[in-house]
This record gives sequence, structure tokens and C-alpha cells, in this order.
Amino acid sequence: MSSENETGTGGAEGAPPEQLAFIRESVRNAKVPRAKPRTWRGAALAKELPVARVLVDKGVLHLDRYFDYAVPEELDADAQPGVRVRVRFGAGRHRVREGRREGGGLIGGFLVERRAESDYSGPLAALAQVVSPEPVLSEELLRLARAVADRYAGSLADVLQLAVPPRSARAEQRPSPAPLPPPGAPEAGSWCRYERGAAFLDALASGESPRAVWNALPGPQWSEELARAVAATLASGRGALVVVPDGRAASRVDAALTALLGEGRHALLTADAGPEKRYREWLAVRRGSVRAVVGTRAAMFAPVRDLGLVALWDDGDDSHSEQHAPQPHAREVLLLRAAQDKCAFLLGSWGCTVEAAQLVESGWARPLVAGREQVRRVAPLVRTVGDLDLARDEAARAARLPTLAWQVAREGLRHGPVLVQVPRRGYVPRMACAQCRAPARCRHCAGPLEARDGGTLWCGWCGREEGAWHCPECGSFRLRAQVVGARRTAEELGRAFPAVPVRTSGREHVLDTVPGTPALIVSTPGAEPVAEGGYAAALLLDGWAMLGRPDLRAGEDALRRWIAAAALVRPQGAGGAVAVVAEPTLRPVQALVRWDPVGHAVRELAERAELGFPPVSRMAAVSGPAEAVSGFLGSAELPREAEVLGPVPVPGTVAGRSRRPGAPPPGEHWERALIRVPPGSGAALAAALKAAQAARMARGTGGGGGGDSAGGEPVRVRIDPPDIG
Repeated sequence: MSSENETGTGGAEGAPPEQLAFIRESVRNAKVPRAKPRTWRGAALAKELPVARVLVDKGVLHLDRYFDYAVPEELDADAQPGVRVRVRFGAGRHRVREGRREGGGLIGGFLVERRAESDYSGPLAALAQVVSPEPVLSEELLRLARAVADRYAGSLADVLQLAVPPRSARAEQRPSPAPLPPPGAPEAGSWCRYERGAAFLDALASGESPRAVWNALPGPQWSEELARAVAATLASGRGALVVVPDGRAASRVDAALTALLGEGRHALLTADAGPEKRYREWLAVRRGSVRAVVGTRAAMFAPVRDLGLVALWDDGDDSHSEQHAPQPHAREVLLLRAAQDKCAFLLGSWGCTVEAAQLVESGWARPLVAGREQVRRVAPLVRTVGDLDLARDEAARAARLPTLAWQVAREGLRHGPVLVQVPRRGYVPRMACAQCRAPARCRHCAGPLEARDGGTLWCGWCGREEGAWHCPECGSFRLRAQVVGARRTAEELGRAFPAVPVRTSGREHVLDTVPGTPALIVSTPGAEPVAEGGYAAALLLDGWAMLGRPDLRAGEDALRRWIAAAALVRPQGAGGAVAVVAEPTLRPVQALVRWDPVGHAVRELAERAELGFPPVSRMAAVSGPAEAVSGFLGSAELPREAEVLGPVPVPGTVAGRSRRPGAPPPGEHWERALIRVPPGSGAALAAALKAAQAARMARGTGGGGGGDSAGGEPVRVRIDPPDIG
């Protein structure tokens, strides 16, 4: 007799038949608990391709290779190339049982390849677990990650941590939507304002792969123009990828694409979406359900199928430089993708970086610009306030609001909002000529000069003392300290215009848009909100704070940020005006007045080529404690043509403040050396530094491309550092 017909006085055995049936049904419907990872002792191996080549998730350079594992028969179906797996790592040869290695800690990884036999002669450990049968690592993405790791002297595992988002089981269980058919080719629209704009769209729509550096005209149309380029690529049956600096820019391109193509044709990949939604969107791209992607820096690795276009907006923005090892730049990653996938490339910005100018000068890309008449029609009027103007206006100089700037703001407030851009605080002062304001540079390596104790001049790059400096531009022997930034700007403007509302936009609170009513909008560079109908005027205050930055890119960055703010102002024909407080004779100021960022970048490129500066040369920074840096440089087999500058002390980190990327921990004193090689030797330099770092880590003496080491003194290596002083 079955237990269902038995009766009793207590517990399940005494429960009524209906209750017992309910209990059994609940047990049947319960999910089977996931088994813990096993060693698969005595388990039969897969009959075909019993060896799995695995990339373990250990971001250390001396383990930057594949490891072979045995594939148990029970995991044969799920253990396919590209899936996430867990393996036991670290077991020695002495831990072998029944011909199979056992022991070691569990660690994640990616199954890269299935093989019939292993190159390793000893016993293999078995795969512990297939985390998910979802293939997330394609051959194309693996090849790209390896190229990025080699270029930046990093490990493949570190690059894949950037390229593949963390897993969400719930997102994997949801099916992706069916792909939509290709849309029709869009009309040229505002691309007709550019000399070759319509031809560029036609080439994308016909399946060609043009490469262009796009100098966008002022105004908000850039997002719509990017959307049309994506639509033209989709019309050819290919995919498209757009990378922008921040979430605000991504939202604008997202809205433009939705308005042009409708819902369901593109994915938005930003950190603001949250891990589960972002992974779901990423899976839709990986599965081929969506052929277009718009996102911030991490989207540069998005696995778009049949990639036909990679586009980058504002490549000079600091947000495009990844801060996690091996610290790649989105521009360089997309250049690698364009070469690897033989797809179209579009680099767009209101300004123009030296790297963008180099792409055009080398012939790799074509310029995509508007004629001068078109530029003059859409650009605002730019007026300058120099030292001579300030000298005649002492009261305004003390208040940091010259009379001309006050007049421009007053006139602009009659017709709409006025943007006021102020530099960020905390720029380190360096020295410049007191007469012509040219930055003071070292005669040996052209590095920036700074004043130490006692007023002695030292080079910030090579550390040499400079005792007989004179200005090569004007011959003056007098020096001055560069200004360090503006404070209390919003309060001062509030006193100057008591009847006008003052709003701020900065790191703590960034505004996206503002209404077109009269108001003063005080913003730091990069946080400028878009005004409805455009700003009536803009004030660019304290230009020396940006021009005096201790960096090779000071002039380029200042011009880029000025143009980005001025591009939000109405055209000159509609009354738009910009006042910039900086010396009118300086090259970046003249480029702003003429609205000629391309000419400025071309001249900068020529000067850097003459001096051997990046991007014409390749450069690496090695930083850490003095003895560690010295030992690292002594052990590295650098290319014969390599030139070592320094080492020099690195500015310390103040306790209680945020630690800047590459800065030493609070209380520690580091040094930094720069290694420069001529064109064509960048790959050899990266390989030499990677080999030296791997050997150092294998000896247990510290290291790590992107973080502190567990043992020994850390040495950090960064290829193409964005800030070299």
C-alpha cells in the first residue's frame, strides 16, 4: 500500500492524502539546486576535442597565456568556444590522482578553443564548471582584445574585463528581439553643409568604407548628423558603433536615432542603465538582434555584427581614456577595429586634436569640413580681452570681469541666457615668459620648467637644472608664474547682475538643458548645458588658467573647450557673441577668433614632429618608488633608439583627497621616467616594457600595469600617457 493511503497521528505520515499530494507536487516543481564545481574525479572525457584552451581571469602579465584543461563528457555540449567557465588554478604537479591534476583555487575564465590534444605533456585538470552556455567571447572580440593588450603592454584578461560586462543570469534567460530589416538610406539633411558630406553618406549607404576626420559646425546638429551616418550604414546591411564622451552626449545621439529610425534598431550602452539592463542590451548586440550601438567609453568593445562604421565624437575629451589597466584610449581602439574589420571610420568634433590632424596629414583619413563662408554664417562673433585691456581696467581686473565681458553679458541677457565658462580649480602653476607669456621649456628635452626651493628652475621631465633661461620667442629673461584658476565666480556675477538668476553646472551637479529665458549659467569646461534656441552670448573667463596648465596639450585642450562652449552660442547673424579673457596674440586665441581649429592642430603637429613629441613619436611613462623605477629601467631591454627622460619626482597625494590616476598613495614619494621612441618603434617599446614587467612580477618583486602589487614595490607602466607635463 502506498503512503498516500496511509494514515497517522502526526507529521507528514499522518497528513491527509490531499496534503501529501500537495507536498509532492511542490517538491517536483522546485528548482534543482546548482551543483558545486567538481574535480570530475574518474569522469569520462569528451569523445571529441577533449581539451579546452582557457584564458583564466588573472590579470598579471607573467600569466598572460592560455591554459589547457580536460573536458568532462557531461560538460561536452555546453563547453563551447566563447563561454564563461570556472577552473581550478594553481595545483602543482604533485597533486595528481588517477592521472588527473586536482586542487587549486576556483577562478573564472573564458573557453577560447577546443582541441584534440594538448601541447602540455603533463596531466590536465578538468573544467570545474561551465558558468553559462551563452557564448560571449567571439573570435573577432578576442582578436581585438589581444591587439589592444599588445599595444598597451597589458594582459589579455585585463582587456576582456573591460570588453565583456559582468554576467546577469536573468538577462541571459530573456530572449532578444528578432532583428529588424535594414532601413532605407536617409537623406543627406544637414550633411549638405559640408563639402563632401553628402558623398560620405552615399558611400556608407552603398557599402563602402570611407575614413574621415569631421570638423563639425557649431550648433546642436552634430547628434542628428551622427544618426544619419549610422542610418546610412544600416541601410547597407552592416552594423555601426558610435562612442561619445558621456551620458549626456549618448542621450542626444540616442534621441536623434530614435527620431530618425524609430525604436528597436539600436542599443544604448552606458553605465547609467545599470548592470542588468546594460548586459541585456549587450547580449542583444552580441546575438545580432541589434546592429547599431551608441555608448560611452566601454562601448568601444561592443560586439557589433558585420561592423561597417565606427564613429567617435570629441576624441580630445579625457573621458575617452580608460583608467583601468591597461588604460586604452577609445580613439586607438576604434582605429584598431577599423583596420581589423576593414570598416568605415568617422572622427568628429567641434575642435580638432593633433592626433586627428595626423590621420589627415598621413593620408589615412580624408577631411570632412565646411567652406569658410558656411563657417562664418553659423559661428558667433568672438571678441578678446587681453592684458592691455585689463591694465586699463584695474577694477574689473580685480573682479575678474572686464568691462568688455560685462557689456557682452549685459547685451546677451536682453535676448536670452548667457553662458559663463570658468576653469576648474587646482591647476599646478608653472613658469612662463613675463613679456610674451610663452611657456618656459627645457633646452634639452623641451619639457616644462618649474620653480623649486630657492627659485631654481628645473625641468619637469628630465630633471635638469636650468640656470640661464631666456625666452626663445622675444628674448626676455623675466619669468612669471601661470595663474591657477578662478574662484567665487558665481557670487561675483550675482553681485554684478543682481536681478538675473544665476545657475551653476559642474561636477557635483551637471545640467543637461536650460530654458531660453535670460539667466547666467556658470559652468566648468565639459559641463555646459544646451540652451533652448542657443545662448545669446558666452564669457570664457580666466583663459590663462587653461593655457597655463603644465601639459603639452594645454593650448589644444583650451581651444577645444572654448570652441565646445562657443558652439552652443547663436550665430553672429542672430546676435551671438563670445568674449574670451586671454591674450589675443596667442595661437589658440587666434584660432578661436578665426574659428580654425584644424589650422591650429596642423601647426601643432608640425612643431611636435620637429621636437619629437607625441603623436609623431611614441611615449611611455614608468612611475613608482625611486629604487623600483631605477631597477625596472635597468632590467628592461629597451629598443636601441629609445630615449629615457628623467626620472623626476611625481607630485604627491594629499591625505583625505581623491587620488589622481597614476599618483602615488598618500605619504609615498614616487618618481616618473618618460621613454620616447621614434615612429615605427612603438610596438617594440610596448613589448619590451611588457616583458620587463612580466619578469618582475614572476620574481615577486611587484609591478602591475594598472594597480599596486601584492608584494614588493609597485611599478606602473602606461603607454601613451595623456598627461606628460
